[in-house]
Amino acid sequence: MNPVPSSTDFSGLDLLSTAVMLIDDDFVVRHLNAGAESLFGISASRHTGLSLATLLGDIANLVPALHNALDNNWSYTSKDLRIVLPGHLEPFDLDCTVNPVEAPGVSLLLEFRPIEARLRVTREEVLLQQQQANRELIRNLAHEIKNPLGGIRGSAQLLEGELDDPELKEYTQVIIAEADRLQALMKRLLGTHAVMHPAPLNIHDVLERVRRLILAEFPDLTITRDYDTSLPEMTGDREQLIQAVLNIVRNAAQAVDGRGQIVLRTRAARQVTLAKRRHKLALELQVIDNGPGIPDEIRDQIFYPLVSGRDGGSGLGLSLAQGFVEQHQGMIDVRSAPGCTCFTLRLPVSDRN
Repeated sequence: MNPVPSSTDFSGLDLLSTAVMLIDDDFVVRHLNAGAESLFGISASRHTGLSLATLLGDIANLVPALHNALDNNWSYTSKDLRIVLPGHLEPFDLDCTVNPVEAPGVSLLLEFRPIEARLRVTREEVLLQQQQANRELIRNLAHEIKNPLGGIRGSAQLLEGELDDPELKEYTQVIIAEADRLQALMKRLLGTHAVMHPAPLNIHDVLERVRRLILAEFPDLTITRDYDTSLPEMTGDREQLIQAVLNIVRNAAQAVDGRGQIVLRTRAARQVTLAKRRHKLALELQVIDNGPGIPDEIRDQIFYPLVSGRDGGSGLGLSLAQGFVEQHQGMIDVRSAPGCTCFTLRLPVSDRN
């Protein structure tokens, strides 16, 4: 009989976000990590010692992989595996990797990944690459435009000094004013690369600052606070985070014409991967509005510079917000439907595992 391992022998597996099970030669479950408890809605203390079939139900499509891993000492990954737990109506669509292990009392390590999570990680990686490429293009264009603009403005000033006709001077003043406007635009495009000044801060202080600014600008707006006050302090650049959140909340306020409702919600998120880095604890901040939603034709490009769903909008607010969030090693995404748009920011609180 295989020795029964102590539950503390594998406590390090609880640091993984994926669901992990350890089983012995007889396919009896000897350890469940926290990710497995969360994924399947089960308790390690009650289910350790049960057979894998008792725990997961029909595992006929997984059994060959288990035997092959044991007999040949190799790893096997089963994609698009469907499991229906006893007592559950909804199936689990998973990827499962089986790895032989050499440890007292256990023979195989099973790692389960929900297919939805796999697709989400892939989408985030592709989106991150696209966004970085677009920002690099915009930065290069901004640098190329800045110098000619300075020459145009300087020439217009010299020309204005040579003109005596006030009506002609009006034209040079238009040139100067438009050059100044474009220079301000270029400065904003390049602004997310300012040097950060990180320090300990409370995210709710940031949100309260944003809330006061927005209510002063949109007095008919209703802002509801749904804060998790147990969240610890994080390290970040206070001014950058204020500007990032302010841009998102202002965008939401404009979407509801300054008269709708916005919810500011904070929660803790554990074992989160952000920008390909693993964090034990992250902050999840949501800005939810009851506006008409983001138009379908721009939903996938909403964070791109110069893309706006509002007439007269510069299309820079969300792009700048995303840049500030990414400088904090965080991520931002959006879900939108008529009547509910939710921007979600995830920012690391703890060090990487």
